[in-house]
Amino acid sequence: MDLLLKGQLSFLAKKHEVIAIAGEDDHLKTVASREQVRVIPVTMQRAIRPFHDFVSLIKLFFVLRKEKPTLVHSITPKAGLLTMTAAWLAGVPIRIHTFTGLIFPYRSGFMFTLLKMMDAFICRFATHIIAEGNGVKELLVQHSVTTKPITILAHGNVNGIDVDFFSSSAIKEDKASLREKFGIAPPATVFVFVGRLVKDKGIVELVEAFEELYANNKTVQLVLVGPLESDLDPLPTALLDKIQNHPNIHQMGYQSDVRPFLKIADCLVLPSYREGFPNVVLQAGAMELPCIVTDIPGCNEVIIPDENGWIVPSKNGKALSLAMAKFCEVHEMQPAMAQKARKEIVSKFTHELVWNATAAFYEQCEKEINV
Repeated sequence: MDLLLKGQLSFLAKKHEVIAIAGEDDHLKTVASREQVRVIPVTMQRAIRPFHDFVSLIKLFFVLRKEKPTLVHSITPKAGLLTMTAAWLAGVPIRIHTFTGLIFPYRSGFMFTLLKMMDAFICRFATHIIAEGNGVKELLVQHSVTTKPITILAHGNVNGIDVDFFSSSAIKEDKASLREKFGIAPPATVFVFVGRLVKDKGIVELVEAFEELYANNKTVQLVLVGPLESDLDPLPTALLDKIQNHPNIHQMGYQSDVRPFLKIADCLVLPSYREGFPNVVLQAGAMELPCIVTDIPGCNEVIIPDENGWIVPSKNGKALSLAMAKFCEVHEMQPAMAQKARKEIVSKFTHELVWNATAAFYEQCEKEINV
């Protein structure tokens, strides 16, 4: 919530009393102080933990019974299932859930059935359903998860981005100085990845593609920005060794501010297997970076091939390597692509556009029940 809805809660609080519910940690404290809204801590586990989930459900039920909100809006999968169920039990009249991405289409067997059933229960208990983008909406319909109407706010995405903050001019140091600071020597074509270093983000294919590219072009550099998830989704040891020992791969770890790393780059690469509506592609576009992404929901709704980037098949290291090689060959096209990239984001995905669409949707829901 701290990062996902930054600024939105304080915007909504101008017209509504807003209460933020999430696990008790420093992020929730930040939300309280920055957004100036009341917060209530309720711990919710990301993984499936039946006993802990039941305890969280009971706590949510009593919180909602006490607060008696007119509207409850959940976003993440586990929070959605628990919150929509608790809100239905507590008699909350308006229950909204936003699907930011679906997991079950990318699973098989028992997990496919279980995760799909969980999403179906969310829809059953929700009065209104929002999909973060057209791709997510199409998957919900294709898999018959619900027959209820599905709304997309504005052009998609749950929060939009601050296009003044994510602007190349907002970083005062020039590209050359930043590259020297991070140990990248000229000449270099720099690709950057921003996200969790896990298999579902396409890290295996990215390293494979980069190694193939590097074999023919020793000036290419790959910057990886994001944390490892050694407990939940560890990378193979052999892959970690490649990342840590390759002379032109730079592992930067988690960074609270990714803008300097976007500024040193020539191109963002996001070879993810699944996304809802990836913020990093919006951020990179606003920072005037072309993007190479996979043909998945969200990514293929932002990138226009040969205009502001390229789209490649998911889980295909060879196709990814070819796209990265193509970028190196048409490097002179970057200034034109950079302008188109930022223009696309500024025209469709600003904070204000998404926030106003959210506020208008709330008002529409209230009118439906004559609040």
